Amino acid sequence: MVKIDPSEITPKHLYLSRRQFIDSAGAVVVGALALAACKGNVPTATTSAPNYTGPTTDELGASLTSFQDITHYNNYYEFSTNKESVANLVTDFPISPWSIEVSGLVNNPKTYTIEDLQKFQPEDRIYRLRCVEAWSMVIPWIGFPLHMLLDDVQPTSEATFVQFTSIYDPKDMPLQGSNLLNWPYVEGLRMDEAMHDLTLMVTGMYGQTLPKQDGAPIRLVVPWKYGFKGIKAIIKIELVNFQPSTTWMQAAPDEYGFYANVNPNVNHPRWSQATERRIGEVARMKTLMFNGYEKEVASLYVGMDLKKNF
Repeated sequence: MVKIDPSEITPKHLYLSRRQFIDSAGAVVVGALALAACKGNVPTATTSAPNYTGPTTDELGASLTSFQDITHYNNYYEFSTNKESVANLVTDFPISPWSIEVSGLVNNPKTYTIEDLQKFQPEDRIYRLRCVEAWSMVIPWIGFPLHMLLDDVQPTSEATFVQFTSIYDPKDMPLQGSNLLNWPYVEGLRMDEAMHDLTLMVTGMYGQTLPKQDGAPIRLVVPWKYGFKGIKAIIKIELVNFQPSTTWMQAAPDEYGFYANVNPNVNHPRWSQATERRIGEVARMKTLMFNGYEKEVASLYVGMDLKKNF
């Protein structure tokens, strides 16, 4: 298989719909699309966020990705398909006031403000982030386990999946005015995945409030899955008894499966997943099964065909 720089990868759905998108999105977005297709330069700064005093490596000894890279190399298609443009486009995106409705198959449905969520006592956690495009980062998040929120609303025995929905705001999220994807962004987890202690609701990173381009005011992080599972700007969480139809599954079901577990033995149809490029570094490295969290999460998938349930 031909090796290509992940920064040059355009998802199949975006490639096939580009002409239609260009017609509807206007000349400004056309420029962003061109940059997304051909730009490969990525900042390589190694500085951390101001006043950050936490650990500088993860549990495997991998160095943290710089604050500059984490905040200026972002997949956030509501704003742009050019990763390096997002930080400049989120300036006017309003994130306060904000609330999250948690409903569905629960005994105690609630609507939480961001201030309400502080009672779940956010903690610092360093996780590896592996993008389906075969690049990766190491990020010091601040958040709380999702199971704390779910326990608070008391799921019923019928709840088998959790569905997450992002805000729909085409006024402030320019690409939501296009048919690039089915908006708003929707993701989902199986109930046992959602209840796992590694699954994190994130409100900050690098010792400070979460930047808008990284999903503020609150996003999901599931470190053993590809990054597109980490839905940003969440406004609704529903507990359901069916597998949610997620955004990228709708766009390209043969390329982006519901489970999206990091698996170096299952290639994407258009590139290998055996190795990855850590942002800020040059050499490629081997991708670890479940992104290095195999010991913690492999038991969730005992008996499953991981090639069929990708």
